[in-house]
Amino acid sequence: MLVFVYGTLTDPERVASVVETFEFVGDATLVGLHRVDGRYPTLAPGGHTEGRLLDTPDVSALDSYEGVERGLYSRVPVPGDGTSEDEIAVYVGDPTKLDVAESISWPGDGPLESRIYQYIENGMVRVRTSD
Repeated sequence: MLVFVYGTLTDPERVASVVETFEFVGDATLVGLHRVDGRYPTLAPGGHTEGRLLDTPDVSALDSYEGVERGLYSRVPVPGDGTSEDEIAVYVGDPTKLDVAESISWPGDGPLESRIYQYIENGMVRVRTSD
């Protein structure tokens, strides 16, 4: 599975400590979301974020590292431009749990994860490869 990474998982040594098998397949830009630094980095609507594409079959280890079960991050599918994958996984953190809630506003109503999905589904977000 391809995963767009933009924080600690851009470091090969860190990735190697989390998953057994991986490969960086190139640089990429996440269009429609920008990085916000808090306790850990997360994403917010608008702008863009530079990062890397990570290919690994061990997504459950990444989910554990990112705290998906604890609600720290959500793994969401984002359309890809110029890749062999139709969708690329992206981890988006909960601004309240990362102490950046005052600087991030997701449009829409309902729980955070549904507002993130709605924003992505409205065509606002894509992963663009550097190739």
